[in-house]
Amino acid sequence: MRGQEKKKYYLLQQKEIEEIKKLNYKPSLLMHSCCGVCVSYPSLYLSEFFDLTLYYNNDNIYPESEYVRRFNELEKLISIYNETYNTNIKIVKTEFDGLNYLKKLQPLKDCKEKGARCHLCYSLRMKQAIDYAVENHFDYFTTVMTVSRQKDSNVLNEIGERLTKGKAIKYFFSDFKKDNGNEKTNELANKYNLYHQQYCGCYYSYIDYQFRKGKQRQNNDPVK
Repeated sequence: MRGQEKKKYYLLQQKEIEEIKKLNYKPSLLMHSCCGVCVSYPSLYLSEFFDLTLYYNNDNIYPESEYVRRFNELEKLISIYNETYNTNIKIVKTEFDGLNYLKKLQPLKDCKEKGARCHLCYSLRMKQAIDYAVENHFDYFTTVMTVSRQKDSNVLNEIGERLTKGKAIKYFFSDFKKDNGNEKTNELANKYNLYHQQYCGCYYSYIDYQFRKGKQRQNNDPVK
């Protein structure tokens, strides 16, 4: 049963792709995107079936210089794809508002990675992206985060399904890890020499990363 549950969203992904192949046009899809590495395989895969736009709204990332660096890598990659593979992938980038975003996460600062704080972070970013997708009349919405080994695809798809319920948009279920998704991602990221970040993004994951590196944990929380 557990094995079947793990395959559920990948099977839904494949079923939807088969239906889309029957269309005589490419429906529009907005994909929440966190970095160049994660996007490398899913964007190339999805661009074959969708008119694809990437939505970069990652106010969780700390510090702002890291936010900029990850966006620059994403932009570099998509420029290569559009030129090399004749894709027409577009990018929408929101204005950075890291401090206000961190204030929303701060009450859950003591939660472990992959717990309630992370789930809130997923929900906040996905909701913002979904609102944009609805306002701009996209046919589908999804998130690239199901490609990450560190993230639970079940949790992400449940959030996406809940947030799109009753809205004028269809949620594209996915598990981009399946079908050797991680291997394909790493191959493309290495091929294009993409920057591999060492922590998820937020201030709290950043200080955990510093601690794992053997540095003394310092309480310099930007939220006072």
